[in-house]
Amino acid sequence: MAHQLVIVLDFGGQYNQLIARRVRECGVYCEVKSYKTPLAELKALNPKGIIFTGGPNSVYDEKSPHITKDIFDLNIPILGICYGAQLMAYTLGGEVSACQTSEYGKTDTNYDNSSILFGGIHLPSTASSWMSHTDYVSRVPDGFRVTARTADCPAAAFENAERKLYAVQFHPEVNHTFAGQGMIDSFVKNVCGCVGDWTMAGYAKTAISEIREKVGDGKVLLALSGGVDSSVAAALLAKAVGSQLTCIFVDHGFMRKNEGDEVEAAFKDSGMNFIRVNAKEQFMNRLRGVSDPETKRKAIGEEFIRVFEQEAKKIGKVDYLVQGTIYPDVIESGLGDAAVIKSHHNVGGLPDYVDFKEIIEPLRMLFKDEVRKLGTELGLSPVLVWRQPFPGPGLAIRIIGDITDEKLDILQEADFIFRQEIAKAGLDRDINQYFAVLTNMRSVGVMGDARTYDYTVALRAVTTSDFMTADFAKIPYEVLAVAANRIVNEVKNVNRIVYDVTTKPPATIEWE
Repeated sequence: MAHQLVIVLDFGGQYNQLIARRVRECGVYCEVKSYKTPLAELKALNPKGIIFTGGPNSVYDEKSPHITKDIFDLNIPILGICYGAQLMAYTLGGEVSACQTSEYGKTDTNYDNSSILFGGIHLPSTASSWMSHTDYVSRVPDGFRVTARTADCPAAAFENAERKLYAVQFHPEVNHTFAGQGMIDSFVKNVCGCVGDWTMAGYAKTAISEIREKVGDGKVLLALSGGVDSSVAAALLAKAVGSQLTCIFVDHGFMRKNEGDEVEAAFKDSGMNFIRVNAKEQFMNRLRGVSDPETKRKAIGEEFIRVFEQEAKKIGKVDYLVQGTIYPDVIESGLGDAAVIKSHHNVGGLPDYVDFKEIIEPLRMLFKDEVRKLGTELGLSPVLVWRQPFPGPGLAIRIIGDITDEKLDILQEADFIFRQEIAKAGLDRDINQYFAVLTNMRSVGVMGDARTYDYTVALRAVTTSDFMTADFAKIPYEVLAVAANRIVNEVKNVNRIVYDVTTKPPATIEWE
């Protein structure tokens, strides 16, 4: 089934893929393309609409991303956001100037509800929008009218409804913009005419069919970590190719306490071909003395592939390797002109040569919430669907600095206690990710009237719907107090606990 398509044209902002997720929340399929994509290629995709993203540049800088004026003559509705709005104005003959007063964060915005973007969502005449800009549109192009303004931004939104060209200086994709999701929904449905035919049931049907066609009678090896992503990928492949699939769980020794045994118990009676490989010694030898987080991730990624290759030879000729890579992994590893935040072991961490015919990544274009919906659609157990997210490199990137057996033991115990207390408090479904980090810092403490000089453990917990942005969880002090007290009393070589209260951005969810 061919879905209606909206293209998100990326102009280099790191978190612009959040726009794609918001479009999908409207039930509309969307893909992200670079602004460098040839016009003919965009047109051939037959999109119902195009959204220009934000970006860190100034449109009057010749080195900044620009777009040909011809795109506005394709008779395809376009929505420009932030830099995208400035680019639309600049390209069509308006003026963009440096702000006398820059706007960042929540900003009172006056809306004109006669605009199709705002009128159907019952916006008050003044509501907050999320601004982040140092330039602004000082004069809109001929044929456009202003539909929103702030005290310092005379064209917070403008449009040419006849040509179906719309622009907003603020970020509707961010939760802090009042009714921002409604604005995106208005654009894709009321302007673009999309009906909202994108569902996980439809995705599952299409993905299963495509996988069967690709694999044929070949053999498939799946990298199963036991986390949500790889478990859903396993369920999808099992429906597609059945006994041609072998799931290999590589226990690299960096799992949470008891987790290796829990994963094996969950899958050994599932009907899938399941193999557990205990490879802690192999991974520890590769990582001894390694402190740099990027080096850790890349080394783990390559070692994973080598283990899979070794197991594949035991099975016989294996044509395909399957990974549970999802969209945020791809984004943070660098997409288009966006900056590389960190190389995920299953994206930027892959070696140049892989001894398989092809790597299949059936979840590559899905966000975490979509993966969970797909897992439910496939009939996976809620225990697996709602399992705590866990990075592929595991505790190796939650130990700051080099990795030793002693540090692994410390972190496994501290993390286990923290997760126990979160569950006891009934917060395990309210907090989207929570874990402990063993920092590389030692500090002076006192225990039993004696001086100590031991490690600091950081606790991290976040709430998020998409893992692209996140807020720190407001855990009650009494819960944190019990967890901290237990850790320093029950875990050797730890004398201090800190709680991370940083949002994403500017931080990432993981420390490394």
